[in-house]
Amino acid sequence: MKRLQWPSWMPIDPYIVLLLGTVGLAALFPARGTGADVASGASTAAIAFLFFLYGARLSTREALDGLKHWRLHVTVLTCTFVIFPLLGLAARGLVPVFLTQPLYQGLLFLTLVPSTIQSSIAFTSIARGNVPAAICAGSFSSLVGIVVTPLLAAGLLGGSAGGFAADSVVQIVLQLLVPFVAGQVLRRWIGGFVARHKKVLGLVDRGSILLVVYTAFSEGMVRGIWHQVSPVRLGGLLVVEAVILAVMLLLTWYGAKALGFGRADRIAIQFAGSKKSLASGLPMASVLFGPQASLAVLPLMLFHQMQLMVCAVIAKRRSHDPEETVEGSAAHPVQGQPQDRVLR
Repeated sequence: MKRLQWPSWMPIDPYIVLLLGTVGLAALFPARGTGADVASGASTAAIAFLFFLYGARLSTREALDGLKHWRLHVTVLTCTFVIFPLLGLAARGLVPVFLTQPLYQGLLFLTLVPSTIQSSIAFTSIARGNVPAAICAGSFSSLVGIVVTPLLAAGLLGGSAGGFAADSVVQIVLQLLVPFVAGQVLRRWIGGFVARHKKVLGLVDRGSILLVVYTAFSEGMVRGIWHQVSPVRLGGLLVVEAVILAVMLLLTWYGAKALGFGRADRIAIQFAGSKKSLASGLPMASVLFGPQASLAVLPLMLFHQMQLMVCAVIAKRRSHDPEETVEGSAAHPVQGQPQDRVLR
């Protein structure tokens, strides 16, 4: 029997369809009472296991070698944790004309989230950019974000984050950083197993995110949060996010050129410095916002789909650029990384 494949002409990633389906499931059958407690505990455990797998996959030597390209990593981190938040703060002037206060809080939180890993690698590979640099840049951003994102949220959102408290940083470190470090420690013994079963474990990645989405949106439905959002406000949010994405894509490309980076490095900087991670943002939002998490992650979910669609087009166009030899810029795809569809 011929295996069914997702139509190549469809602009929406199949994983986004699953995410939207999960939101619909939460709307129709939200978890309540004991079921909500079970779902919450399961999502926490799933995310911890997800970051454990991240730690087991990342080669320590690869990460250390990547430190040699420190100018590129500093540039990506500056885009992710300085320029993005500044754009988020600038959007404050759009309240209440374009955005409600809760939607703005979600938008500001979006700008504080670390960069992606897998999609940055995949797009860089498609565009024939510096793939090793993209691997390290995405990984460093995720690690730094475990601590920096909640600290920025504390300073910029403060008490407006519904469930934010002083111990939120500790909770996030315990849920994300500790499992990651454990994966690194055990990588010597389990790294081969993880590499051999990457497809099966990839289902764990995606399943854990779906579980977090279901838990967050179930709680939002039970508390009636979605009555606060109108189609007009959603349209305004999409316009604002499109502007932010366009600014970051232009800035990372032409700014990297002004800093003297070659084509391959500029590609890695553009894809790692202009995107935000749904996988990292969702569990952080559940800790920082508590009952308001479902509304807070809505801007991130919309931005996630938008960045995938736009960056997919850019990557394919960059793949047709003339070859350019750049010293220290490897433009070879990483084996096992997705080339056409990226989920995160």
